[in-house]
Amino acid sequence: MAALEESQGRTRDQRSVFERYQDAAADAGELDSPLFSVEVTADGRPTDIEREEAEDEVIEQITSPFDPEHIDIDTRTTTVDLLLSRLRNEMIDLAPDFQRKAGIWTDGKQSRLIESLLLRIPIPSFYAAEKKDGSWAIVDGIQRLTSIARFVEPQTVGADPLTLTGLEYLRNFDEAIFADLSGKLQIRLRETEVVVHVIRRGTPEPVMFNVFARINTGGEPLTRQEIRHALIPGRARTLLAELAETKEFRQATGYSVVGDRMADREMVLRFLAFRMTSPHAYKPGDFDAFLAEAMHQVNRLDSADEDRLRTEFITAMLAAKEIFGPHAFRKYRRNQQRKSPINKALFEAVAVNFASLGDDDREALRQIDVLDAFAELMEDVEFERAISVGTGDARKVRKRFDAVRELFENALSEARRDTEQ
Repeated sequence: MAALEESQGRTRDQRSVFERYQDAAADAGELDSPLFSVEVTADGRPTDIEREEAEDEVIEQITSPFDPEHIDIDTRTTTVDLLLSRLRNEMIDLAPDFQRKAGIWTDGKQSRLIESLLLRIPIPSFYAAEKKDGSWAIVDGIQRLTSIARFVEPQTVGADPLTLTGLEYLRNFDEAIFADLSGKLQIRLRETEVVVHVIRRGTPEPVMFNVFARINTGGEPLTRQEIRHALIPGRARTLLAELAETKEFRQATGYSVVGDRMADREMVLRFLAFRMTSPHAYKPGDFDAFLAEAMHQVNRLDSADEDRLRTEFITAMLAAKEIFGPHAFRKYRRNQQRKSPINKALFEAVAVNFASLGDDDREALRQIDVLDAFAELMEDVEFERAISVGTGDARKVRKRFDAVRELFENALSEARRDTEQ
C-alpha cells in the first residue's frame, strides 16, 4: 500500500513548513525573496505578517446546528436619501475608526462612485447587522456610504465636502460639488435605489460572522478582525487601537505591522484573549468565536483590569524587543540573517508567556541567549506546525504556549545552575 501511494505521488511530505518554503524558493531561484506567504494591504501591497494557513485548506463552515428560523437576512431596496436620513439620526454605525487607513478611497475613486450613480450604473450591495435598537452596523460598504455622504451631506460623517475629480465620462462635472448640480441631478442622486442586506437581530452571532466572512464585493474579502470591529462596538474597539499604536508594540514588531486591515488590532486582541482565558481553558471549536467573545469580555472590563492588561501588554512588548531583538515574534533558524515575517500565533505565545513571568525572571532572560534556544525549538516540526497551520486547533494552541513556557523555564533553570556553580 505504501509503495502504491509512493508511486502515485501521495506520500506525506515530512519536511517542516520552513524547509518546504526554503526549498521552493531555491527551486525558483528566489533565495532572496520572502520565504513565507504574507498578508496584503487593502491596496494589494505585501505586509510583514505571515499569512496563517488553514489545516488541509478546509473551508470554514457553520458547524453548529443553528435553527434556520433564527437566521433572518432581510434584503431591502432603499434610497440614498433614506440612508442619509439614518446617518443624520445616528441609526447607522459606520465604526468611525474603521477606515482601512492606507486603503481609504482617494478623492478620485470616491468621485467615480458618484459618477456611477449619476450615470445610473448600479453599485454593489451594502451589508449590515441590525442592533437591538434597530440601528445598522455597516459591515461591507462603509467606504461607499462614506463617499456618498461626503458628497451629498458631508456633515453626517464629519468630513470635508467631496469635490469631484478624475471623472471618466462626465468630465464637465470635474471640480463640482453637490450644490453645483442641477436640481434634477440632485434629486436623481437622492432617489437612487441601493440594495442593503440586513442580518436581523436574533441571528446567532457566529452565523453573522460566517456570513460576513464570505462577502467579497470589493475585490478583497473582509478580514475577520474587520468583521469583529464592525459587529462588536464598545470599549474593545478603542482599546485595541490604543495598544496597537503604542511605541512599545511598534518597536517590538520593528515598525513593520501595517494596520490598514486591522492585523495589528487582531494581534493585540489575541494577547488579551489568552490573558483573560488560559490557553489550557481554550476549548476546541471556532477560534474566531473565541476572539469575538474576548472583545465582549474587554467591553465588560472594569478600569482596574483594563489597566492591568495594558501594563502587562507593554511589559511583554518591552521584554520581546530586548530579548529577541529584530527576530521578536518571527520564525528563526541559527545564523539566519534575514528576518522572517511576523507570525501571529508566535506573537500570542511569546507575549502571553512574557506577561506571565515575574520581573526578576524577565530581567534574568535579558542576560541569556534565548534566541539560540528558540532556534533549537524551531527544529521541532510539531511546534512549527502549531504556529503555521490550523493555529486555532486546541492541541496546537496548548503546544505552542507550553513549548514557549518550557523554553523560558529551561533557560532560567540553566542560568541558575551556572550562577550556583
